[in-house]
Amino acid sequence: MQPLKKRVETLVENLDRAKSALNFFVLEQELADLDNQLNEPEIWNNPEFAQSLAKKASAVRQAVQPWQILTVQLADLVELMELGDDDMIPEFEAQIGAIESEFEIRKTDLLFSGKYDNREAVVRISAGVGGLDAQDFAAILERMYLRWTERHEMKADVIERSTNDEAGIKTSVFEVSGPFAYGKLKSENGVHRLVRLSPFNSDSLRQTSFALVEVLPKIDAPEEVELEPAELKIDVYRAGGHGGQSVNTTDSAVRVTHLPTGLVVAIQNERSQLQNKETALSILRSKLLAMQLEQHASSVADLRAGESANWGSQIRNYVMHPYTLVKDTRTKYEEKDVQKVLDGQIDGFIYSFLEYSQSSNLDS
Repeated sequence: MQPLKKRVETLVENLDRAKSALNFFVLEQELADLDNQLNEPEIWNNPEFAQSLAKKASAVRQAVQPWQILTVQLADLVELMELGDDDMIPEFEAQIGAIESEFEIRKTDLLFSGKYDNREAVVRISAGVGGLDAQDFAAILERMYLRWTERHEMKADVIERSTNDEAGIKTSVFEVSGPFAYGKLKSENGVHRLVRLSPFNSDSLRQTSFALVEVLPKIDAPEEVELEPAELKIDVYRAGGHGGQSVNTTDSAVRVTHLPTGLVVAIQNERSQLQNKETALSILRSKLLAMQLEQHASSVADLRAGESANWGSQIRNYVMHPYTLVKDTRTKYEEKDVQKVLDGQIDGFIYSFLEYSQSSNLDS
């Protein structure tokens, strides 16, 4: 019985350390505060705000509950072992093994130590060099991330999507909500490169194409990133339609330019001008926050123009000809099954990047 008790003592110590590193009690209090707000009847007078709070509470709950369950299971086991005898050793061994296995799974949460890692993520995919192949590649990446969200029971809401009549997409913007959505997807931020036999030319020549993936932490409140009106240039124009009765005849599309940094956000969804403006400003705030994180700047005023992650060297290569390989240029992590990766199985890339980033921070 003594060796089993020692294993349990180690589990209790490891669990306490993990919860401390996760700021678990802060998250637990945040969840309680959100639930209290959602229980107030008057909050539903503003359905949009109430729904955003409910979505945030759901994400925090998904992060908190597994650790709460693990804590209760371990406490129950400690109490049971104090009352039990040697006849129950096989049962104790099974329970300890199950808790140890669950703790190993949950321990990956410790990789999400960034201030905004448990935020929702805004993902923007843009086709780059490569014509139709690049636009098709952008659509392939969009599907890859949406499949990934499905596999992890996360929620993806499309904000903006610009398609091409022939194939693929020009841009796609969607919001991903779930535990550590930004913390997981930030590994995907950068230029992605595809090499394959092109399906868009009669000779099936090998084609290299590029797409830019931007992953931004969602801003919970406008005051998190202050925008000076004098530093914004806002243009309103007519959104492009597809012809016939569906042509958008109102000047509802909005383009917002942040003059000090040169960042531009354009939204032309089929919604009102005011909604498009608010969406564009929200995404601009997220972009500015992402720039602050990249540049280790204390405020928007300290940002340096032209130094955000943009069309630089690629972070990942997807090769489908003359061999098959997906390789991350930063971590050197690779997968030979390209189709599996494009079907949303990208956790290997995500966690290798998190470990790489953590070791890089320790070395610096």
